[in-house]
Amino acid sequence: MNDCFTQYYRCPEDCIRLALKGPLSEASGYFRFGPDTVCYGKCSGGSPSGSPEGILHDGLQGTSIDGDTLHLPFDLKQVVENLRYELYLGEHTSGSVLKALTKAYYLIRPLLPVGVRKHIQKWRLRGWDQLPFPHWPVDRTVDQIFEQVMLLSLRSQPVDRIPFIWFWPDGASSCAIMTHDVETAIGRDSCAQLMDMDDAFAIKAAFEIVPEQRYEVTPDYLECIRRRGFEIVVHDLNHDGRLFSKRDQFLERASSINGYKEQFGALGFRAAVLYRKQSWFNALNFDYDMSVPNVAHLDPQRGGCCTVMPYFVGKILELPVTTTQDYTLFHILNDYSIKLWKKQMDLIMEKHGLMSFIVHPDYIGGHREREVYEALLKHLAHLREERAVWITTPGEVNRWWRQRAEMKLVEDRHGWRIEGAGNERARIAYASENDGRIAYTVETPACVS
Repeated sequence: MNDCFTQYYRCPEDCIRLALKGPLSEASGYFRFGPDTVCYGKCSGGSPSGSPEGILHDGLQGTSIDGDTLHLPFDLKQVVENLRYELYLGEHTSGSVLKALTKAYYLIRPLLPVGVRKHIQKWRLRGWDQLPFPHWPVDRTVDQIFEQVMLLSLRSQPVDRIPFIWFWPDGASSCAIMTHDVETAIGRDSCAQLMDMDDAFAIKAAFEIVPEQRYEVTPDYLECIRRRGFEIVVHDLNHDGRLFSKRDQFLERASSINGYKEQFGALGFRAAVLYRKQSWFNALNFDYDMSVPNVAHLDPQRGGCCTVMPYFVGKILELPVTTTQDYTLFHILNDYSIKLWKKQMDLIMEKHGLMSFIVHPDYIGGHREREVYEALLKHLAHLREERAVWITTPGEVNRWWRQRAEMKLVEDRHGWRIEGAGNERARIAYASENDGRIAYTVETPACVS
């Protein structure tokens, strides 16, 4: 359990001592860890529920401190992985009728106008606003669990603060990335205009390119994106919505997708429609993935990873999609403002997390849509200046997060210092308790070696 915690915070191993309290329940289910944090897994001292609704056993009441060891009534790593990897959903399978309808829909989807598609999607998504878990519009359960464990650990140690390596380089308060899924030839032909809009606010983005069937992908098109300082990400294989439908087919397609990684010079991947099976990701030969939503109430595949931070799925770094897509905002919610995005950004920044956006060049061709996107870019630029948000590309986040995962805090007679590649940009931070809540402070500059 300690490893899970120290990987999240990158704190010294001897600053935290966790142990399991009592035998765990035979079955997994939902329980609380404090008043506002719903967990999923096995616990001791009470019975987990089969539903996140109703009265749930509170595991916080079962925690105890023995010397400098914090005893938890659940396995921290198990609960965190159940959420990050969406294991709380179980192995749900759709009925044969729904599978047939879904297959038929994706066969004719390219031929359907947006107006028809949005009515079909609204019907399929009915009841989304009644789903109790994950929490809409941003779920921060994993991050709240770690904060609660940090708070309890402080109370178990003879110190008033615990050092760790700050989440982002140069002491940035949070991080934001912009991504553009290119779904059609119209979207492909609009990329230059979208790059102009991004450049007007000094924001570089990643373009997710579909390798086959949707449109022609020429070397000149890819070079134009790279030459202007934007990134290229492989977007599925042919965007038919069936990448994860069968294991054998997935492995065959994954082989082709991996080939396009080399051809495109890409480090990242995103599946079409955010369909995913994280247990299959090891077949993808990429540094990072961007296919997992934070909360997926408005996506065809429900669920969500319940964190606003990057995390590793085996060798792949997952950069979760933490905000609502532009298509969903405009055509499902009928919202032509940035109010929802701003609310989501505020919630993410409270946990110093990653703000990840998907804006399609295919869907912002109209004047009203472009005005909304420009307002978003303007707000992001404001956050960069006023709140020290690091706005960068997915590839840079991947590089930093991997460096941070290898850094170490070392103490000598001068105090703490950070060792490891990239430490010149790293900052030492401290977690302490303030009015019963966790509080962070960041040193500037860091001590490096």
